[in-house]
Amino acid sequence: MKPLTSQQIRGTWGTVLLPINADDSIDYARLGEEIDILIAAGVAGLYTNGTAGEFHTQTEDEFDRIQALFAERCERAGMPFQIGASHMSPQLSLNRVRRSVALRPGAFQVILPDWVTAGHDEAVSFLSRIAEAADGIGLVLYNPPHAKRVLDMAAIGALKRAVPALVGAKVLDGNPSWYGALRAHTTDLSIFVPGHHLASGFLQGASGSYSNVACLSPAGSVRWWKLMQTDITAAQDIERRLIDFFASHIAPIGQAGYSNPALDKLLAEIGGWADVGLRLRWPSKYLAQAEADRLKPIARAMVPEMFA
Repeated sequence: MKPLTSQQIRGTWGTVLLPINADDSIDYARLGEEIDILIAAGVAGLYTNGTAGEFHTQTEDEFDRIQALFAERCERAGMPFQIGASHMSPQLSLNRVRRSVALRPGAFQVILPDWVTAGHDEAVSFLSRIAEAADGIGLVLYNPPHAKRVLDMAAIGALKRAVPALVGAKVLDGNPSWYGALRAHTTDLSIFVPGHHLASGFLQGASGSYSNVACLSPAGSVRWWKLMQTDITAAQDIERRLIDFFASHIAPIGQAGYSNPALDKLLAEIGGWADVGLRLRWPSKYLAQAEADRLKPIARAMVPEMFA
């Protein structure tokens, strides 16, 4: 596909979760079925190898096989897609971009080097070489709250000025002054905020979300995004109940020691939209089926719009 501009990266994007077999291998048949379901749900686009995609656990052969399967299905369906080329090693991240550029994604997602914290000059050096390898395909900086260095909007804007190939960022949002900084420093970037904050974020200038709500219900997240365009008050009411669900029933599980990938797979199991499963790759622990079964009726009672 053609490279995406910042203005074209909008809406609710779905993440690809890894179905894992009991022997810790990736189930590529289930992975393909999951991608097809996400495409059919009508999300604005798809991406691989975010945190929930367990990019940090993959061998390079596994990475290549995932991207080839993913790109083929998205291209066939005309679905915009981004390839997550992130790795804790900048050398491996660079090589992932070099090997994947022939698949012509709409953008590449990358994290900053994540063992030794990258300062501004090092981040510019890193992104500049990644951009050169990307051959005209834009970059999206994946900068979630557990990143080694969490950037504010002014710092992200400074990176954009230094590296024009940067077209977007995934970040944790903040208060009204944070959104004021977004509007002041990143008007030429696509800024994506957490899925369950999207209605209020959209109202204040966010472009969309690489969405945890799409983990819960891809089709429901699409309906909610459309509602934001026509009835923001109703969309914000759904947001309040989503935030309540996450705060009351998902955040305590994270606080008990379960990782974000475990929580995202739990959401998918609660939603029941694909056979992803709860299992994570070794050594990460994952939730039991009973926990998903307990939360299914709670989610449907609190946010029935997601499951209509």
